Amino acid sequence: MTASRLAAVDVGTNSTRLLVADMEGGRVVAEHAREMIITRLGKGVDRTGRFDPAALRRTLEVLAGYGATCRRLGVQRRRVVATSATRDAGNRQELIDGVRALLGVDTEVLSGEAEAATAYRGATHDLPGEGRTLVVDIGGGSTELILGTRRGPGNPKGRGGSGDPGGVPRWDGSRWIGPEAMVSLDLGCVRLHERHLHTDPPTAAEVAALRADAAARLARVTETLDPASAERVVGVAGTITTVTAIGLGLDAYDPRRIHRSALGAAEIAAVAEKLAAMTVAERAAIPVMAKGREDVIAAGALLLDELVRTFGFRRVIASETDILDGVLLGLADR
Repeated sequence: MTASRLAAVDVGTNSTRLLVADMEGGRVVAEHAREMIITRLGKGVDRTGRFDPAALRRTLEVLAGYGATCRRLGVQRRRVVATSATRDAGNRQELIDGVRALLGVDTEVLSGEAEAATAYRGATHDLPGEGRTLVVDIGGGSTELILGTRRGPGNPKGRGGSGDPGGVPRWDGSRWIGPEAMVSLDLGCVRLHERHLHTDPPTAAEVAALRADAAARLARVTETLDPASAERVVGVAGTITTVTAIGLGLDAYDPRRIHRSALGAAEIAAVAEKLAAMTVAERAAIPVMAKGREDVIAAGALLLDELVRTFGFRRVIASETDILDGVLLGLADR
């Protein structure tokens, strides 16, 4: 079997990312590029319902660079998905037209449910062991919670039906394999930052308002799924990996050390309180902080802490594989 060189692009509310890898038999056999640039496409979308022209221009400039990378690396097929900000933007067609011109493919604007399923697949495809797993994806504009039963990584088809972008539940004769229930909430680090954190550093009243907003929306999760039934909680995306890096005391962002590391509830609370008490400039000086994340990371950390408190999680395992990897796996299925 000959390997195919594929590219996945995730146009998120806060960051725009690229993954280029060789795939064979539904598995990654070589990774050639994994890039992330914070473009803040979702700036102001919660308030205006439209992309900010400067944010859209920044995002398209990054996508032009990703297109050049794909050509240089000899990518055979590519897939582009967009999530919360694009779902909400009335002028989303400007982004879709730009992607078509720059990358030669149509943008898939994922529903909240499709986003959740894709994140679950990306986060769990190489997760060792078995068990009931909850994946938490805190993005810029939305947060997804996905509950499912994971089989060990030895059976790649255990992740869901072939051809589905995120994997669907499948009965293996004794239990369901893959996502069983999922929920997508209009809660994210950019959205909550813009709604509530207006001073630098935030006031106690602003932090309390953010927590109350998050708690009210999280309270509805149990109508769809039971987070407490999970044997383990896996967290993905920049908020959770950055909080983990800070909690681990890293002096540089190191994906290898962050991947599959876990923070306890008390450690997450301490990091959230620390970030909320800092100015943007102080957060920017933290060695593991990605440029452009320093203003919204406090909102994301507070949301993570509120989520842990609401559902009584004892710890959260960080994953460096996420929706981007799920997008690539879905492309390989095709």
